[in-house]
Amino acid sequence: MNNDLTAIRGLKIGHAENQKNATGCTAVLTETGFTIGADIRGGAPGSREIALTDSRAAVDKAHAVFLSGGSAYGLDATGGVMKYLSEQNIGFNTSGGVVPIVPAAVIYDLEYKSNKYPDAKMAYQACLNASRQKQKNKSIGVAAGATCGKIMGMQNATKTVLGHAAQKTNDLIVAALAVVNPFGDLKDPDSGQIIAGAKNKAGQFIDTEKTIINNSDIDLNFSRQNTTLIVLATNAILNKAKANRVSMMAHSGLSRCIYPVHTLLDGDSIFTLAANEVKADINQIGVLAAKVVEKAILSSALMNFK
Repeated sequence: MNNDLTAIRGLKIGHAENQKNATGCTAVLTETGFTIGADIRGGAPGSREIALTDSRAAVDKAHAVFLSGGSAYGLDATGGVMKYLSEQNIGFNTSGGVVPIVPAAVIYDLEYKSNKYPDAKMAYQACLNASRQKQKNKSIGVAAGATCGKIMGMQNATKTVLGHAAQKTNDLIVAALAVVNPFGDLKDPDSGQIIAGAKNKAGQFIDTEKTIINNSDIDLNFSRQNTTLIVLATNAILNKAKANRVSMMAHSGLSRCIYPVHTLLDGDSIFTLAANEVKADINQIGVLAAKVVEKAILSSALMNFK
């Protein structure tokens, strides 16, 4: 079993990026439409079609989840995913033809190397690149411009890569993809040590959380925007209300290793996709979801140990 979203049958992942400009996008495609849920805890999200993930909304399936760099500009690139899916005749059936349902979210990467951002052409290419191949912890797709620890400026932040994790318990599988671009630092839950984050001029981690707590005159304002994005997937049977609950429970995974988390400077968002194949207890799914989110986030700092 692959240690990523492709552990779930019916999912494909595709990436496209411009490494020179350090921005890109990632498309998670479903072959038949998966139940969709979401939960947003950050104060500065950039998203599209989130309203459809509400349990009261009529549509309960998504045909893709799209993640992009470029802040709000990157949301326009979703049109490339729509174009690809419509050409494949994949979408919600209407009398006027299929309408693909593509929830999307973005990270802020405009200060890393450039202020360029993905467009529909790049998103379309990500769809063309989609496959069930084993995913790697690399600075590709939406993670091309992802960093963590911004309190001392972008020049003192730490680069992160695309994070992945999957876990199987009997027939139940829960997997996660993590785009780790938070304002705060990453800490090892076991040791409490910072493994990626803001550094001083000597290259030492400064501990963003302690810096905020101990500075009575601090004013973070909105000079730097950030976001951690998660796509969860499971083979469990979930309706939309339960998929939303799993998304909520999975935020515990962020709280275990990002310090601080869910700030007004972050747009922390979790999407949950369910293949509806295996019956499982909702609490077990949620607990596993938090665990794989934690593992996926930590794996995004893997390059710091190479």
